[in-house]
Parts: sequence; C-alpha cells; structure tokens
Amino acid sequence: MNLARPLALLAALATGLTLASCTSPAATPSASPSSTPVTLSVVASTDVWGDLAAKVGGDRVNVTSIIDDPSKDPHEYEANAQIQLTLSKAQVVIENGGGYDDFVDTMLAAAKNPAIERINAVTVSGKQASAGDELNEHVWYDFGTVTKVVDAISATYTKLDPSDAATFTANASTLKASLATLTQKENDLKATYAGQPVSITEPVPLYMLEAIGLENKTPEEFSEAVENESDVAPAVLNETLKLYSDHAVKLLAYNEQTTGAQTDAVVKAATANNIPVVAFTETLPAGKTYVSWMTDNLDALAAALAK
Repeated sequence: MNLARPLALLAALATGLTLASCTSPAATPSASPSSTPVTLSVVASTDVWGDLAAKVGGDRVNVTSIIDDPSKDPHEYEANAQIQLTLSKAQVVIENGGGYDDFVDTMLAAAKNPAIERINAVTVSGKQASAGDELNEHVWYDFGTVTKVVDAISATYTKLDPSDAATFTANASTLKASLATLTQKENDLKATYAGQPVSITEPVPLYMLEAIGLENKTPEEFSEAVENESDVAPAVLNETLKLYSDHAVKLLAYNEQTTGAQTDAVVKAATANNIPVVAFTETLPAGKTYVSWMTDNLDALAAALAK
C-alpha cells in the first residue's frame, strides 16, 4: 500500500533547511583524511531496507531507517523536519519505490542534493505492472528482487568507498547465501503445496505466496479496497467471507499492521471456521533481522499449510 501522505509543510521544511545551511559554520577539513576510516551516511525509507543496508555495510556505514515501528501502520507515516534534514545529508538513500514511499522523492526534490546516491528497489527489480493491473510494490517479499538490491547496495558503497570494496562484497555474498536458503525453503514448500488455495487481506505477502505456487482466491475488489483504505462493497465482503464458511482456502494471510472492521470480520470468519490465520507485517518485528523475519514467515506458512 502507498505510504505517501500530503506534505503541506514541505515548503516550510525546505526553507528551514536552506536557512540552516546558510547559518551553519564552515566545515573544518580533516587533519588526515587518508587515515580516517570512511563511514557512509545511509538513509532507508523502512527498516526492511535499512537492515539489508546495514548488513552489507557493517561498521563502514551509519544507517537511519525512517519507518521502523512494528506497532504502527506504516501507511500513516507523516514526514517531519528532522527527516527532511537527515535525508538531505545522506550519501546513500534506499527507497522502495512503486508508489510505496513517494514522500522520499518529494523530500529529496526539496533537498536539492544531486550528490546523493539513490537506490530504488522497484526500479532495481525490473518489475512492471501487467496491462490493466497495478504493480504490487511490496517487493521485499520477493527474494530475487532483494538479491538484486543487495548487489546494488554493495556496488553503491564500493563506488563511494572503494578502499572497503572487499568488505562490502564479502558481506553481500554472506547475505545472498542466506537469501538463497530462503528461496530453497520456498521451493521445498512449492514441491508439496503448489496449487493450494489461499486468501489475503491485501497483497503484502503475495510475492512469497506466488513463489510457493499458492493460488490467491480472494476477490480482487476486497484486497484493493483494504489496500486503498476504502470501504468494501457488502456483496464483495460476503463473497470473501464465504471462502471461510465453505472451507475453500487453506489459510488467510493477514497484514496485522493494517486493521479495520472489514479485515477484523475476515479474521473472525477464518478463525471461526478453523482456517489458519498467518500474520504478516510490512516492517521488521522487534528484535528481528530481515533473514530471521522471512524465515519465521516461511515457517508459519509451512505450519498452516500442513494443517
């Protein structure tokens, strides 16, 4: 779902930023720049990309994730002056793209810093919407895309800090090995459960479900309405609820960060009919890395499908 929110205060933020840059004291050059280790300033739109950025960079990067609260709906994020300033000073910015975090584009345009290296995950993925369809922008649930982004991060770090290229390459290789393990887990599940019917509240985990070969039976109008935070037509809601009373699906994949009366009704119907509910999120759960989080997601799917 799109994270963009109206940024009416953006002009004021940009003005404040300009004033701050005019009144800041001149930077003092380092006494011995060649002997000082480089620490790259990296900003990621969410902690999903922030975790990957930190894993590739190690102690050679300082990563700030703008959206990093698992207890809140990331779609309700609103920009502020501090984030505007942080973005303007970044050397590398990693955004999801695809309309998910348009606030990043808006704020970077206001910052007017052409030196910032930008990585757009959707662009890196090469994914495009089919004719007449909208792109599913939740590309961090696609391990092929994440692998490409890891490579892009490593290449960008190397461009800015070539002396640490070997470190970035090694860290990226370690991370990609973990991603390959996750892909194998998907393939193992696909070998057993391909073709099984499932339902969703919105398309957040759809790339993962499709990689396993599961078939989404949810009426498109339902998931679109939930994603767009609009009301579901009564007939569409009834059609969706019937999936559970008829035991027409093996599980419900539920985005627990976006809730409301309609999603609550679906969860209640699934639970009442003993249909497993598998919770997914858009940001990292507390204490989790990207890899451990995705491992948990796959394990939860495996357990639900086995019932």
